[in-house]
Amino acid sequence: MRQGSIPGAHGRVRPLTLLGDPVLHTPCTEVTDFGPELSRLVEDLFATMYAAQGVGLAANQVGVPLRVFVFDCPDDEDVRHLGHVVNPRLVEADGVVMRGPEGCLSLPGLEAGTERHDHAVVEGVTTTGDPITIHGTGFFARCLQHECDHLEGTVYADRVRGLRHRRLMRQVSRASWRR
Repeated sequence: MRQGSIPGAHGRVRPLTLLGDPVLHTPCTEVTDFGPELSRLVEDLFATMYAAQGVGLAANQVGVPLRVFVFDCPDDEDVRHLGHVVNPRLVEADGVVMRGPEGCLSLPGLEAGTERHDHAVVEGVTTTGDPITIHGTGFFARCLQHECDHLEGTVYADRVRGLRHRRLMRQVSRASWRR
């Protein structure tokens, strides 16, 4: 029998913030209130991420400019990583730089080859204020870097250059969610 509840089971699905909304390009503020509102936000982030079939979701992607993200993401060995981080800091991004397909729930249906390190370390705290350190490799490292970027006001499209960037922006301009 499973102990505890499934993340997001008690959350509500919130509308996603889409590319073009200023909250996605503004650095998020530190969390200072570790009360029930924060726990509700994390539950809502999980519920929203699962409803949208994502592997990670930052608070500003639901319009809340706080430094919080959730994840349920495999690494390259198909090991599942599940959790949340409050006030995360990307303390290490190293190893080989890999260009791989990257998408985002705030740019639904689109993806572009984006360069990321294949190893990342994030430090932060839980909703109860307990310190945590998360190590990621491969696809999970990409997820950690992607979500930390969101909290700094950066979306993956900002990291894409040249022809790939122009192609992605053409796709954005034609996307049904932009109309």
